[in-house]
Amino acid sequence: MKLTTFGAAQSVTGTMHMIEVNGRTLLMDCGLYQGRREDTYKVNLNFPFDPKTLDCVVLSHAHIDHSGNLPNLVKNGFHGPIWTTNATADLADIMLRDSGRIQEDDVKFVNKIRAKQGLPPAEPLYTENQAIATAPLFRSVFYDQPFSPIPGVTVTLFDAGHIIGSAAICVDVEEQGTKKRLWFSGDIGRMQTPILRDPVLPMDVDYLLMECTYGDVVHPSMEEAFEDFKAVVLRTIKRGGKVIVPAFAVGRTQNLSYFLGDAIDRGEIAPIPVIVDSPLAVSASDIYRRHTECFDEETANMIREHRTPYLDFDNIIYTHSTDESKAINSFHEPCIIISASGMAEGGRILHHLRNNIGDGKNTIALISYMAPYTLGRRLQEGQNKVRIFGEEFFRKAEVARVEGFSAHADQNLLVDYVKATQKTLKKLILVHGEADAEEAFLTRLRTELNLPETVYPTRGESIEL
Repeated sequence: MKLTTFGAAQSVTGTMHMIEVNGRTLLMDCGLYQGRREDTYKVNLNFPFDPKTLDCVVLSHAHIDHSGNLPNLVKNGFHGPIWTTNATADLADIMLRDSGRIQEDDVKFVNKIRAKQGLPPAEPLYTENQAIATAPLFRSVFYDQPFSPIPGVTVTLFDAGHIIGSAAICVDVEEQGTKKRLWFSGDIGRMQTPILRDPVLPMDVDYLLMECTYGDVVHPSMEEAFEDFKAVVLRTIKRGGKVIVPAFAVGRTQNLSYFLGDAIDRGEIAPIPVIVDSPLAVSASDIYRRHTECFDEETANMIREHRTPYLDFDNIIYTHSTDESKAINSFHEPCIIISASGMAEGGRILHHLRNNIGDGKNTIALISYMAPYTLGRRLQEGQNKVRIFGEEFFRKAEVARVEGFSAHADQNLLVDYVKATQKTLKKLILVHGEADAEEAFLTRLRTELNLPETVYPTRGESIEL
């Protein structure tokens, strides 16, 4: 069996790993590489293998850095099944359509510049219609239900606890009379978070392919993070302002909504409107409601007892149309507006920032990771003048940074993940992590257990297992 890492190698984007066994090929995830515009298009456009030769894909979860290049794979000749959980199939469908629209909008912008330079127009990586054409290839399975995607290989998906439908991929292989188990972690979630169950730890694994995104970080609990967020809300309400929250549409928005509903229910926060203004977040919340099989016991009990889950408390408002979004501008009472994108680089959040950044009563609450060069990072760094839609604005609103809402496992849980299968582990393969995180994680692992051979592969590197 040969494993080749084509993405998220010594980085945290573009996850794509190929298994070649018994003369067949299986691809685990097919994510978009995300970075500087001039680099990303070329990397994503050209696959380092012929998509037509793939037998199948197994998808860990719907985040775009894991699923986002599937339409391009199909566009280039792949027509096999894409195996994944029921919830991920539904969520990936709406996320890929959204990604297709973004690809088309980006190319329209780029082509205006190219036309002025006398250059021919560029083509989108894929269109919304090409994303729609990917959905019929999804093959949905339940957690813990073994299936055989190619001869001699049995795959089982275990709950990763990261976002709804997220899974670790357990691959049991029989090759030339020998049995082996490879476990791909996908993105590992956190213990005791709202709505979703805890991640399942690996068991009896020979080869562990795992993420190490936060291998150098120990998170505060989400409850501690929300206490900080609650303090931001309370002081903003006191001065009569609005709390503007750039938030990732999937996972972050639902967790924050849950905590807010609980706090309002307990009387810890006044019953002010909580407005979720992001088409993708609204659709994602619908997917959460539909897939109650992914809920933890606490949330499931709320439903069984006919209590309203905190995604649907009395004060929450989900906008659907552009007119509803625009109407928020005429609301002058204290409220909380949660909108995408999480790094404030596009989407409706830009309109809310534009309309509220100049009022000192308001607060911009940054709860997501802010990459360099984004508007969110410039606000995080305390810049007092920022450009939104090409226009310069003076910031008078407070900017509050709240850490701890990440849906990724921290160093402590990553260590426990390896320890869970240390008795059988022959090789540890680390991906989806920058070099500093990987080194800090390995340094701690070496102090707590006898590590087997460890690999930190480069992009395109193959490993015989």
